[in-house]
Amino acid sequence: MAAPVRLGRKRPLPVCPNPLFVRWLTEWRDEAASRGRRTQFVFQKALRSLRRYPLPLRSGKEAKILLHFGDGLCRMLDQRLQQHRSSGGDHAPASSGAKSPAQEGPPAEVQDSSMPVQAQPKAGGSGSYWPARHSGARAVLLLLYREHLNPSGHSFLTKEELLQRCTQEAPGVAPGSARSWPALRSLLHRNMVFRTQQPARYSLTPQGLELARKLAESEGLSLLNVGIEPEEPPGEEPEVPRSFSAELAGHRSELIRQLQRLHVTHTVRKLHVGDFVWVAQETRPRDPARPGELVLDHIVERKRLDDLCSSIIDGRFREQKFRLKRCGLGRRVYLVEQHGSVHNLSLPESTLLQAVTNTQVIDGFFVKRTADIKESAAYLALLTRGLERLYQGHTLCSRPWGIPGDPESGAGPSPNPLCSLLTFNDFNMGAMKNKAQSVREVFVRQLVQVRGVSGEKAAALVDRYSTPASLLAAYDACATPKEQEMLLSTIKCGRLQRNLGPALSRTLAQLYCSYSPLT
Repeated sequence: MAAPVRLGRKRPLPVCPNPLFVRWLTEWRDEAASRGRRTQFVFQKALRSLRRYPLPLRSGKEAKILLHFGDGLCRMLDQRLQQHRSSGGDHAPASSGAKSPAQEGPPAEVQDSSMPVQAQPKAGGSGSYWPARHSGARAVLLLLYREHLNPSGHSFLTKEELLQRCTQEAPGVAPGSARSWPALRSLLHRNMVFRTQQPARYSLTPQGLELARKLAESEGLSLLNVGIEPEEPPGEEPEVPRSFSAELAGHRSELIRQLQRLHVTHTVRKLHVGDFVWVAQETRPRDPARPGELVLDHIVERKRLDDLCSSIIDGRFREQKFRLKRCGLGRRVYLVEQHGSVHNLSLPESTLLQAVTNTQVIDGFFVKRTADIKESAAYLALLTRGLERLYQGHTLCSRPWGIPGDPESGAGPSPNPLCSLLTFNDFNMGAMKNKAQSVREVFVRQLVQVRGVSGEKAAALVDRYSTPASLLAAYDACATPKEQEMLLSTIKCGRLQRNLGPALSRTLAQLYCSYSPLT
């Protein structure tokens, strides 16, 4: 006799039937990525396979049927599951065997606010989702997009900052309290926003970034190709930027393709220092064939990890930083791009981390780290649009080459430094590596080759002794070798005005006072 057919509605499966396993794999992947281990790719593949599986799993052993799940990974899941049950955790997957009705359903989702929350996108992807005008979700996306465009921002906002800005700019859609915010929860569910750290920080995912850009353009907030021309003040020869272009040093075809995909206007030129600059072109030139060009006060040096290693080994790292600090542009960005595993590089990870930290803390660069070339191109696109918004409506004028405030350069302080810029020809010619140099400049370049002498220390030494001849004369005036060794020890260096120190002073005395070969 045939079994009776059971009629009824099927219980719809949740978006994530195995939230605990997803959370633990995410934790292991992020931990491996923070330590530069290659196992991050193993966890990522397993995580992708698990998210595609529509049924709940009762143990790590059951996950063996999935792609990229080996014995070791299944054992790790079982051990973590056992710890979770022993600690009294709720919603743990039931063990195999008899199942109660409550156990037959999928485990409830358990979220940890300290880990990234990236829900599965709904069917149709980001292209089918368009938040309504004057809605909370639209306001959140635009606020986070504006923070991304801010060059001095952090690319994220806390929940309190989001609530405060939403209350100021869109009070009609702001919730009464930050505890319950359906719009933000919906964006997390749709994978438009992800959450990290504790307390929670919210930033845009790539899908959310693309949607926010389209929303900004639909509301007339686009920053590309703005054609409004301000009135020219009498007696001035303004150069007004309206078309920005990222100038790339060398022919990097893959990066150019990524910039084209992001609709970033760019040209390829030879730069004597740095990898990217932004050039403002005159909108009403006297000679249309040769419009005036001014370089905005931002420059980016891009380094892949393997290139960073080689530049540290052969000495280019310090020399390039010194030239960047003397290029005449005040806002310097050091873009460090991940490339492969840090274990395959010629220097240990701690050395690279120390070099990057010194670049930010000691040399005063803004350091931006990216995961790959796509993220680098996205950052350059955001920085381009932020600069367009920053300079929109300003009248720009040229200034002589040099660093403002440097007595040697002749570039005094400008009443409006934002709008007083170098011409592109002056910037590129002034940054030439093999140009005719003064004795002072050659002396500085000689000093920075000594281990322990930074650009700031070399500048302090040259301020006291502008040429090698003056330093040698000071050494000759010393009565004893001990006095020669301590001659430079009390010279003040850097913003903190610390002493150069006896060790470095002794090294320089040996260099300039020894007639025999150094050992």
